[in-house]
Amino acid sequence: MDTKELLKKVRKIEIKTRRLSDHIFGGEYHSTFKGKGMTFSEVRQYQFGDDVRSIDWNVTARYNEPYIKVFEEERELTMMLMVDISGSEFFGTEQQFKNEVVTEIAATLAFSATQNNDKIGLILFSDQVELFIPPKKGRSHVLRIIRELIEFQPESKKTNLAEALKFLTNVMKKKAIVFVLSDFIADDYQRTLKIVSGKHDVTGIRIYDKREEAIPNLGLVQMQDEETGEDMLVNTASKKVRQNYAAFYKDKVSYYKDTFSRSGAGTIDCRIGESYVKKLLGYFKRRG
Repeated sequence: MDTKELLKKVRKIEIKTRRLSDHIFGGEYHSTFKGKGMTFSEVRQYQFGDDVRSIDWNVTARYNEPYIKVFEEERELTMMLMVDISGSEFFGTEQQFKNEVVTEIAATLAFSATQNNDKIGLILFSDQVELFIPPKKGRSHVLRIIRELIEFQPESKKTNLAEALKFLTNVMKKKAIVFVLSDFIADDYQRTLKIVSGKHDVTGIRIYDKREEAIPNLGLVQMQDEETGEDMLVNTASKKVRQNYAAFYKDKVSYYKDTFSRSGAGTIDCRIGESYVKKLLGYFKRRG
């Protein structure tokens, strides 16, 4: 993709997703994700109705009249976008591929965070961490994230979510809002997710295509595994083949939902062709 075409794509995504974040998600994001805690602001004289537990006894003793500590919410937050860029993300039977929907959702979230003057970071992962952009503020930083989401070419097509979560734990020492965007066709990340969720506010956003849920009866079909590159002939006329695939897919989705639920993390399911706007807004409102 040449520079002109890339900039055009970035601008198109910015216009669409910034409008959403400005008019729809900004306030919801603010009310859903609170500050990291209360930080000391000042000391003032005690007034009737103040909480006696806030009295600063040192200052009170010095001036022989009661003073209290005033705290305010520490508003600045850090959002980390963890995006699966393995081979299975380059799939779609509707108007878009999964990775295109992922890019739009990630951009919308990033601009919502920018409205609140929060930092945004990015982790692109396959079965390894392909790219890490440390959290920063500002529009130009968000545009860089969008550019990487559009044009980054991974070294691997496989998936290892646990490896990406371990990396997050190592680089993020303070609490962050973490969105994991993936189709979650992955295994063995329950233990790692539980550790991450114990420290960070984690939400999984599953992006999927309806054609992934079941194989239609199309007879003998040549298929390619997007993550291994392996070509194979699949007899889709076989009821057993279709049932085995459906069971495999259902098992992956169940593992994802059960794992996130047990870890205290949130989940959003976005099917290609559906409105991710409604899904995100509904999630924010339920949490707010």
